[in-house]
Amino acid sequence: MGTHRLDLDDATLREWDAVVVGVDPERGIVLDRSAFYPGGGGQPPDHGVLLWGGVRTRVLGTVKGDDQYLVLHEEDPVPPVGTTVRGALDDERRTDLMRTHSGLHVLTGVVFRDFGALVTGGNMEPLTARMDFDLAEVPPDFKDRVAEAVNAEIRTDRRITVANLPREEAFAIPDIIRTATNLLPPDIEVVRIVDIEGLDTQADGGTHVASTAMIGRMEVVKMESKGRGFRRLRVRIV
Repeated sequence: MGTHRLDLDDATLREWDAVVVGVDPERGIVLDRSAFYPGGGGQPPDHGVLLWGGVRTRVLGTVKGDDQYLVLHEEDPVPPVGTTVRGALDDERRTDLMRTHSGLHVLTGVVFRDFGALVTGGNMEPLTARMDFDLAEVPPDFKDRVAEAVNAEIRTDRRITVANLPREEAFAIPDIIRTATNLLPPDIEVVRIVDIEGLDTQADGGTHVASTAMIGRMEVVKMESKGRGFRRLRVRIV
């Protein structure tokens, strides 16, 4: 049945109880339920710890598959199958990644609305990120205009909600895919939708804050040209 994804149920969850249901010497351990985000869509995996039997085992990441394998620190003890553990996320890392990811959705919403540009790539770390756009022509003040518009939307304190919709219903929403190439697997029947009220609605599997005001402020640090029509924005959340 695979690991139940608590991170998709509640992005604010930081601690929970679980049972070890699998151990693989190469890949790590499997829990019956986990709030560790496994990584994907540009968002890195969570870090944290498992507490069990009076010891602490550090979690450094995940290996995704039918089950979610937690990658453990090689020097730490491995809880055997059947062990009840207390999982705990690195709260600062997860919160910073949520702020960053939501900030990138505001960025893509603004650039699509104001310049009609789709995303061609991106990546993030806590409070820093890059986003690439298919944009042939840009005005001289593009970077400053984007930064001003993004922070205006953040200050508006728009609500951010998540919903799961049947594939047909999700694809009836205009511009639901904001990437130049549709990366959504064709066999997915239910699509997870992240909506920034009044600004941006798109398919997404990551974790987000509850409103744009929780993002903070975005600095557009640099704009780069990465070939014909492709522009890269480097941003920082403060």
